[in-house]
Amino acid sequence: MIEVAIMVEGQHGLNWERWQRIAHAVEDLGFVGLYRSDHYTNANPPDMDSLELWVSLTWLASHTKRIEFGPMVSPISFRQPTMTARMASAVDDLSNGRLHLGLGAGWQEREHHNYSWDLLDMNGRFARYEEGLKIISHLLQNEEPLEFEGEYYQLHDAVLLPRPQRPGGPPILIGGNGPKRTLPLVAEFATEWNGVFLTPQLYAERSARLDALLAENGRSAQDVRRSLMTGLIFGKDQADLDEKLSSRNLSADELRERGLAVGTGNDLVEQLGAYANAGVQRIMLQWIDLDDMDGLEALATAVLPQTR
Repeated sequence: MIEVAIMVEGQHGLNWERWQRIAHAVEDLGFVGLYRSDHYTNANPPDMDSLELWVSLTWLASHTKRIEFGPMVSPISFRQPTMTARMASAVDDLSNGRLHLGLGAGWQEREHHNYSWDLLDMNGRFARYEEGLKIISHLLQNEEPLEFEGEYYQLHDAVLLPRPQRPGGPPILIGGNGPKRTLPLVAEFATEWNGVFLTPQLYAERSARLDALLAENGRSAQDVRRSLMTGLIFGKDQADLDEKLSSRNLSADELRERGLAVGTGNDLVEQLGAYANAGVQRIMLQWIDLDDMDGLEALATAVLPQTR
């Protein structure tokens, strides 16, 4: 029906002990994948532990056997694109082809200011992002040396060696909902589109728009895999769910209208069915409490057998 993966916020207290525990749990419990954000810190204080993305994915590649994984997403603003391509190819090879390469433009102002990265205005940000996508796509997918004269990057006889073991390298994932900037880039460069916090109805509308853009680029709708990342409020039972909702100003229905997955196991299965009907092939559920392994196990027990 729909593949279920877990997504964690890397800046929300992630350290080696938690990352290793979560990775093993996600694999052992039967989730299809594990994804994480790529941030130095949160948009607002307090600052918490934040394990570096590519170091953590390198460990994951060699210490798990089954789950797929990747960044949600890795900002072009943090790393020169040739280095991102080199790391992604190596990590994908190390994992025997399990990396999904999520790429983004960057957005969080506080971390860019605090750590001296240039975020740029919106136009510049997306122009640089497009250049990065062109460079990374070419290096992963083509053996020919790349000559590139852009506003932000200039490359001369650039090649990626060794060549990726997987033909074309890891698939490129682009996340976001914007019909004017993001979806056109998906249609040109991506093999997976990841919607963010969308209701099933809005997801279906954006997906239809993507189909039209793909056709304009000479691609078919089947060329781009469809996934969704969204927030999760899961209750082991109704009492547990009510307690978790009591600290929020919105009801379960109001939160669902904002695109979150909310409910007990049966509630979530029904919601996931609606997302599957809207075209979502894989959903990444945001797991905020990095120490709640009992809750993660309860989620797997309640949901996974009914979504396969």
